Amino acid sequence: MDIQDALNQKRKTIDAAIEKYVPRAMDAKKAEFLLGKPRYAYDVKTAQKAVNDLIWDLLDRGGKRWRPALMLWVAEAIGGKQKADRLTDFAAIPEVVHNGTLVIDDLEDGSLNRRGKPCLHRVYGTDLAVNAGNAMYFLPLLSLARRKGVSDAQLVKAYETVVQEMANLSFGQGFDILWHKGQGHPTQDEYLQMCAFKTGTLARMAAKLGAVLADGTPKQVDAAAAFAEGLGIAFQIQDDILNLTLPKDAWGKDVGEDITEGKRSLLVIHALSNLSKKEKQELLDILNAHTRDEALIQRAVHLIEKTSAIAYAQDKAKAIVQDAWKNVEPLLLEGQAKDALNALADYAIERRS
Repeated sequence: MDIQDALNQKRKTIDAAIEKYVPRAMDAKKAEFLLGKPRYAYDVKTAQKAVNDLIWDLLDRGGKRWRPALMLWVAEAIGGKQKADRLTDFAAIPEVVHNGTLVIDDLEDGSLNRRGKPCLHRVYGTDLAVNAGNAMYFLPLLSLARRKGVSDAQLVKAYETVVQEMANLSFGQGFDILWHKGQGHPTQDEYLQMCAFKTGTLARMAAKLGAVLADGTPKQVDAAAAFAEGLGIAFQIQDDILNLTLPKDAWGKDVGEDITEGKRSLLVIHALSNLSKKEKQELLDILNAHTRDEALIQRAVHLIEKTSAIAYAQDKAKAIVQDAWKNVEPLLLEGQAKDALNALADYAIERRS
């Protein structure tokens, strides 16, 4: 199965769900659907300019939409196509929340570009970007509040899933920020747990929502969640690799941005464990300087590459995903959805963008 074709086929369904809860063009009727009847009056033009325009600016730049696709494929592979088709509204949750984290992450990291264009805070200002990013955490949850075809028990589990995963996300981001600043030296296992929280948690949220809303057994829910977490970790590791190896025109972000941010990635952790004492200190000094000097960034990349850190990280990502797939595969219905999940597993560790 061509995973890119499969994702493209899901995109129209996913974007329709997003537009329902984040309208491209706000009007009085849509404002009332989202926000309730006004006590006084809504200024829909300002609502559009202050919130909706920012969100769609980012969403229209691209993005793979693999998390909501994951949710729908898990639901189908557990509950069948008919049941999964009733859950499309909820696909807005993992995608819009994910993009909200990107807005906030770009601010926290002082990033310049996202998906080939200036970050939202550089275009609209920090105040509006923070507000839009936060709005993206909550707007798609209205799909649960406006539920249809979901039992009370499923709704409670869905809310519990979102709350727990968002709490995990905040701690994962906190770990990453302090490590960027040179406060603490994570072990490999501590780094992988951070990835499980920062990147894995939104994939896990998507898979758990799909499994819970499709009436999956506890064993199916847990296995799907672990598989998705593995995907998320693999995506993060591959992001770290691509950040150091892809040119900007292919990557859409600044090359070596992770070096500028001082990221303690799996690549860096492996390199620090295998460099000489002098070279280890040199790499730490470059990371702690948060430099944009291309020569220094390339020197850091060279130090990392000389330890075979890229091959090591690729092997680790592959092992994590393969182990997770082995556990969930026997619990899924045979069919296109299961095939798509298998293809997504391969894509997570092989993608080049």
